Amino acid sequence: MKKFDSKSCEEIMTTVYKPIEFVVDNLIGQGLYILAGAPKIGKSWLSLDMCLSIAKGEKVLGQETSKGTVLYLCLEDSFERIQKRLYELTDEPTDRLHFVIMSDSIGNGLEEQIEDFKFNHFDLKVVFIDTLQMIRESTENGYGSDYKELSVLKSLADKLEIAIVLVHHTRKCSDSDPFNMISGSTGLSGCVDGSMVLVETKRGSHTAKLYCVGRDIENSEINLQFESDLKKWIVTDDPIAPKNKDNIFLAAVYLFIKVKIHFEGSATELVEQLKFVSDEEFHSNRVTRELVQNGYTLKKYGIDFQYKRVHGGRKIILHYNHERDSSDSKHGSGVTVTKRLAKVL
Repeated sequence: MKKFDSKSCEEIMTTVYKPIEFVVDNLIGQGLYILAGAPKIGKSWLSLDMCLSIAKGEKVLGQETSKGTVLYLCLEDSFERIQKRLYELTDEPTDRLHFVIMSDSIGNGLEEQIEDFKFNHFDLKVVFIDTLQMIRESTENGYGSDYKELSVLKSLADKLEIAIVLVHHTRKCSDSDPFNMISGSTGLSGCVDGSMVLVETKRGSHTAKLYCVGRDIENSEINLQFESDLKKWIVTDDPIAPKNKDNIFLAAVYLFIKVKIHFEGSATELVEQLKFVSDEEFHSNRVTRELVQNGYTLKKYGIDFQYKRVHGGRKIILHYNHERDSSDSKHGSGVTVTKRLAKVL
């Protein structure tokens, strides 16, 4: 009998996990996604624009991208048609974007093909598969069948730490909930990490709304206009506001430990020490969460963090190594630094 691989509540809450990397900010993170829309609405144009933008590290739909290698499975196209579309979008080719027009199906070699590509392209960020139907082996479309089939790709995306986007169709009938329009059972939506549904305002109007929902993204509705000359979907309203990435607490910790080098103590003691470098008010009941959830980021700044149970309670351990500090002069910005810094020594 295979035993459960369980983790205690304390172990989970004190372990530093690598954060999810977003391929397209606020829209696509590592994991499995569906991009659905009616036939001929412009899903492939949107997919190709996203692929080119990620490969070049350029914005798409007003959002920043994480530059890297992209694999696009255009399973309903030919290389000649792909070439024509590429020239409609850009005059500058990129060697980070790769195309495939034939592949194996789910459970019959596709996973191995993607793994092999990842092995030869270590910076692979995302795989677009256009369309989902072209890689399906099962003819059944019940909840169990849909969920089981897509869970293979979900596991693969998690294993390789990449995003996989499945281009799919919507039903002809409209629905007040656009995600109910995704063709197939709810097993598809239930398995994926996020769904994007492109719904045209009126057939042929070249205006649409992109509905987005997911485990790691905020629910959003983006108004779009298809520019025929550019062959691109353009955001017509204010883009999704990026989350404020400035963390005053982490900046204060950085300023403190860069001088102190080593600290061992409770959350309350750390908050008291931070008063020497900042006039900001920090709360001890939030310190541990901030350190644990940002522990991976702290490592980039040369800061090692541990949270240990000791006799009489728990202890925070921070240690600074300047040789591993990849920060620049901007770090610490946003913190009101006091003249009491020297007292830390």
